Amino acid sequence: MAAFVLLASLWMAVRITPLQSVTAAGQTVEVGAAAPGWGLSGPGEMDLFGQTISTQPQFPGPVRPRLRLTHITANAELEQLLGSSDKSSAGVLGRQLSSGWLRYGLWEGAVSAGIVVMVLAAVTGLRRYSLRRTVIVLSTGAIAMTAVNVVGFGLLASGTPSALRHVHSLSDLVGRSMGYPVAPADGPALSGVQAVVIGDSTAAAIGNRPVSHPSALDQACGRSADSFAAQLATVNNWNVLNLACSGATVRTGLLGPQPAGPLSAPPQIAQLQRAPKARVVIVSVGADDLHWADLTRFCAASPTCDDRVTDAYFQQQTAQFVLDYRELLTQLAALPGHPAVIINQYYDPFGPDTSCLAAEHVDAAKAKTLQGRLDQLNTALKQGADAAGFITVQPSFAGHALCSPEPFVQGPKDKAPLHPTAAGELAIALADQQALFRAEQAAAAAQSSNGQTPDGQTPDGQSAGGQSAGGQTPGTGQS
Repeated sequence: MAAFVLLASLWMAVRITPLQSVTAAGQTVEVGAAAPGWGLSGPGEMDLFGQTISTQPQFPGPVRPRLRLTHITANAELEQLLGSSDKSSAGVLGRQLSSGWLRYGLWEGAVSAGIVVMVLAAVTGLRRYSLRRTVIVLSTGAIAMTAVNVVGFGLLASGTPSALRHVHSLSDLVGRSMGYPVAPADGPALSGVQAVVIGDSTAAAIGNRPVSHPSALDQACGRSADSFAAQLATVNNWNVLNLACSGATVRTGLLGPQPAGPLSAPPQIAQLQRAPKARVVIVSVGADDLHWADLTRFCAASPTCDDRVTDAYFQQQTAQFVLDYRELLTQLAALPGHPAVIINQYYDPFGPDTSCLAAEHVDAAKAKTLQGRLDQLNTALKQGADAAGFITVQPSFAGHALCSPEPFVQGPKDKAPLHPTAAGELAIALADQQALFRAEQAAAAAQSSNGQTPDGQTPDGQSAGGQSAGGQTPGTGQS
């Protein structure tokens, strides 16, 4: 009975003890313990934007660390990735992680001892032990639990602090998949561009009206005159550069070149850097990284689409996506002009009515499974954007889903099924516009609290931040 109480208390403590937050090398990481494994050694766990992935370092013993990224500061991370000349900072993150692990161990020991004391106090109360006997029982339980923790962390995880001290950057934990940084594309500076859109077929608005006088790359990427980039340009009188390309992923399209028919589209991040005065960057990416179209087709062709094999494949693709997504966020946060960055989440294409999909063998249960996977992608997009301090936008197609009378989504017989119609692109543009307006209001409130007037001037008439008092940014409707 005593052994059961100790082990149950330890199990509970590992799950409720708060992770310890450490900050170094441009990252804020929470440190704790994963559920004990059966092997004598193995990887720890890294919670990256809601997705649990295995760490690159191997840790001795069955008790291994669990880490969660909560904040990204790109410039410091880039210095680490590129090999910072500041050698004194090379081991800061590892030392902080090791310290966080030890603090967690102390907290977990205190929590588990507290749980044991509470359980034993209930037992001694029910049995009406004397005060002296109660004190002895409670003290013995706390001492025994402390001994279990000393053995657990001192012996079963004795190599963890040393392994953590060898971590110099977050990439040492999750691995490097691409080179840093993406160099600007060749060509003259596009100084008249106020906003840039990068991303996939949703941002390109594939299936809608083509752009006027399209280039070969416009045609290959499926860029449309109805895109939300074009809508924002019209409404705000902006010069918007739409670099989105159908089929783009983070790795092949945004951070690396993308085959587009007979052409090769240069990395969108490289093209973005030709617009040094852009104050807004809008990103729509992730569906192609997860092979969303293939998963949808497979779901339609199968009796069910929530089988374990398909789910395992989806989880594997999501794990790779969050690694690539972190690199994209780091690149965006390190842009010289520090533009406002909006990460668009994906709309829900399915409504409560799926009758128009009966011929495609998609019923309400299949639609729910697909939407659940899309929700997981949106969670990763939001958590990553939050960690980088970016804005996230969730467009709503409520009342205008696929089988509604006025859908914002192209149907199964249209040119680009499940992609937004022109009205859907407008809905996305409106959601982005509202997010920019709220961001400007927050910035104005912050300036006001710092003694500045809403137009960016201090009370003595001087402009703030070295900008002219009459300057305007995208989102106000003026260039």
